[in-house]
Amino acid sequence: MRKNHYHEEMLSVEDARKKILENFSILSTEKKLLLDSLGQILAENIIAKFPIPPLDNSAMDGYAVVSSDTIDATNNQPSKLKVIGSVPAGSVPTKKIKSGQSMRIMTGAPIPKGADAVIPFEETDEKTRNNLDYIGCNSEVKKGDNIRLSGEDVLKGEEILSSGVLIKDAHVGVIASLGKSKINVIKKPVISIISTGDEILEPGEKIKPGKIYNSNAYSIASMVTSNGGIPNIIGTASDSEESLNMLLDMAYNSDLIVTSAGVSKGDYDVVKDVLFKRGKIKLWSVRMRPAKPLAFGVLDINGKSIPHLGLPGNPVSAMIAFEQFGIPAIKVMLGKKDILKSSFKIIIDDEIINYDNRRVYARAIVFKGEDGKLHAKLTGNQSSGVLTSMSKANALAICTEDREKINIGEEINAIFLDDIDDLFF
Repeated sequence: MRKNHYHEEMLSVEDARKKILENFSILSTEKKLLLDSLGQILAENIIAKFPIPPLDNSAMDGYAVVSSDTIDATNNQPSKLKVIGSVPAGSVPTKKIKSGQSMRIMTGAPIPKGADAVIPFEETDEKTRNNLDYIGCNSEVKKGDNIRLSGEDVLKGEEILSSGVLIKDAHVGVIASLGKSKINVIKKPVISIISTGDEILEPGEKIKPGKIYNSNAYSIASMVTSNGGIPNIIGTASDSEESLNMLLDMAYNSDLIVTSAGVSKGDYDVVKDVLFKRGKIKLWSVRMRPAKPLAFGVLDINGKSIPHLGLPGNPVSAMIAFEQFGIPAIKVMLGKKDILKSSFKIIIDDEIINYDNRRVYARAIVFKGEDGKLHAKLTGNQSSGVLTSMSKANALAICTEDREKINIGEEINAIFLDDIDDLFF
């Protein structure tokens, strides 16, 4: 295996990811307000302490009746029933219905004792009556019609959700229906982000000759947020050990420290020197393009060991490296089960050249072709410094290490970067 300048093997993507992820584990739990828990991992079993619905209730606005009283009822021969009261939603009926009687009832209101069906308003002559002491039923209802039974949705003692579930919209609703306002979830990891380089300006500052804006910190922070982490942009270190050390000390409460730039062979040695002095660096190079230079190790931050991921400085390289290694680390800390995105087959409509036996992640736009199959076109210039090639892409088309070229029309694997439901409908 070829060695790099730092006497470290250039690892495969899988080996590098394995080496990185073995340094992470699921984080501790915390109690969160229900609405703040969306997208997090549930850390408790949700058990119903009562049935849902808690009582038999009406599924419609209408009249609670004894179903046998409506046998053979029609518009021409309605069944006449005495109205003995009403049951608004949120109230509890105090009267019992007998044969020949009914009670006006609203959707969700408990069914009075004695009633076994609900006839909707529109199937009565209510609108044509001035006197509502009696009501005429214009159709027959059967026992159980328009009644939601107690426990129909959830039984008392039933486990509704299990620990480890990713909390989605519907989960929030069902937990709320059990009366819970707070639940235990896995904590969100704090990802501290440090940029390096004297040439970096923050967005909003006036551009100057020789300077560039700090796109990497904002791209990575956005990826952290969209994958369930909490980004903490600490700042930009100048090309001095003192500056970088000061910012690293500010990352004390992090679950992962991410730096960008300063890990390539030709980079200024400050970043490498600091990383070597403050911890153990476990890898320096990955057999992939873009993002071959990649540092990972564990840093000593004021006596606390914190994992560190050193991304390349080129914007596309930084994003793809974080996609392959940073996001899986976040998912491990969150306790998610699906750590990696699934690959899928696409037909490539452009050539992909692999000139150095690395795994190539080509930025691509996947679309449904006229043949009904998924096709992909590259997003133009594939240089690792062309950030627009990433912003236009919804997927990464993969050329494996053993291929020198992917020809137009070949079927290869790809992974999606975006929500792509519209491609399948």
